Amino acid sequence: MNHGLIAAMAEAGETADSLAGQVGVDPKTAQRWVSRGRVPRPRYRSQLAAILGRDVKDLWPDVIQRREPAWFRPWVDIEREALSLRAFHLAWIPGLFQTETYARATFAGQDLPPAEVDDLVSARLARQAILTRERPPSVVAVIDEQAIRRPAAGPRGVMAAQLAHLAACADLPTVQIHIVPADVPTYPGLDGPFTLAALADGGRAAHVDSQAHAVIVDQPAEVATLERRWERIRGEALPRGQSLDLLTKAAETWT
Repeated sequence: MNHGLIAAMAEAGETADSLAGQVGVDPKTAQRWVSRGRVPRPRYRSQLAAILGRDVKDLWPDVIQRREPAWFRPWVDIEREALSLRAFHLAWIPGLFQTETYARATFAGQDLPPAEVDDLVSARLARQAILTRERPPSVVAVIDEQAIRRPAAGPRGVMAAQLAHLAACADLPTVQIHIVPADVPTYPGLDGPFTLAALADGGRAAHVDSQAHAVIVDQPAEVATLERRWERIRGEALPRGQSLDLLTKAAETWT
């Protein structure tokens, strides 16, 4: 619960419904900002702060202290509000399922200062809280088999622990993990990874990875194109049970 926001609303004579009407969101979305302490997306934070006559940092101090890169924060905000996430990953275990050691291995060879790596890893692990909160999003992840076969930087135990953790995540009631087997010939997923988010207000967005800064896509036509591609990719993946069997066998090869 965001007590600072509640106090500011009381002082300004505003309610969740009145704020929802002024910023153009569903009242249920505004109520989550208050009762569950969810952080609004950047454009809503600015509007709300102006309406309440407060600074953004006073209403959401954790935003100032966040450790993820500034360019990635809009997606983290979307991820927190999502009702469902559909992801495809080609070369890495998805960040929502990474162990700390594996997450550190993903930054090997990037010539980053240790303090920056610490911040990036901490931010990545913090995102995983959405999986075990009171009402988690539905998450369906499709992962190419090469991601579970490629060694991570460090001892073999890094991958053993990571795949054991991935299997544990697959047991969560709101998580599905599917593996595209290595013998599948060329398919649309080879063009690169992306994640689709469905929001409570009916909005949809996508996060598309690249070697530079990732891109957030929210134009309906572009999101629809990615949704069609995701369905084709999902069609190449093994069913849930067979995916878990493959994952378990892969984990045994790293012990």
